[in-house]
Amino acid sequence: MSTHLALDHLVVAARTLDEGVQWCEATLGLTPIAGGTHPLMGTHNRVFAIGSKAWPRAYFEIIAIDPSAAPPGRARWFGLDMLDLRQGPRLVHWVARVAGLDAALAALGAAGCDAGRALAASRDTPAGRLEWRIAVRDDGALLAGGAWPTLIEWGAVHPGDAMPPSGVTLRGLAWRGVPAAWSATLALDGIAPQALGAGPSITAELDTPRGPVTLCSH
Repeated sequence: MSTHLALDHLVVAARTLDEGVQWCEATLGLTPIAGGTHPLMGTHNRVFAIGSKAWPRAYFEIIAIDPSAAPPGRARWFGLDMLDLRQGPRLVHWVARVAGLDAALAALGAAGCDAGRALAASRDTPAGRLEWRIAVRDDGALLAGGAWPTLIEWGAVHPGDAMPPSGVTLRGLAWRGVPAAWSATLALDGIAPQALGAGPSITAELDTPRGPVTLCSH
């Protein structure tokens, strides 16, 4: 059985949100807009739209641990507690949108993939409150070096709907190192699985105000 997924957003992790903003301005040529805080995980973010005809709601998230937040009492999402970001912000992951998160997790479990359990989350933004359910492993680990996506199911409002055009668009996304039994559960247009072997787990190609930019995970 295949589960239909849609590319939701790319995730760049930073030691601090200020470092993430500076990286974005220098690398992509724009200042990301305010996102919000995530009380569930003790993190905060900046965001901007990268949608195109192929991925009309896709956006870009720069995320960091929020120093003003209380410790969440659990491993944070996207492996943030384990990442070494001393060399600067970097692409670490991507998130896929699904309708029917519980069914998707059951299908993945049958394929031998522990993609985590569904948690309810929210954040307040300048445009209002966002609510969603997201699959998070208890250990916070990223699977397949980050190439296997975190699954998300949005509530009534999707953040991409309120984001103005940023001047950055996603041209392509490729992943490497995902077990075949896992990828067989996916039905996702526009993402190119690559053969096992050396190379980054994720490669994203973007058109930006600074020209074409390729981001690779490590």
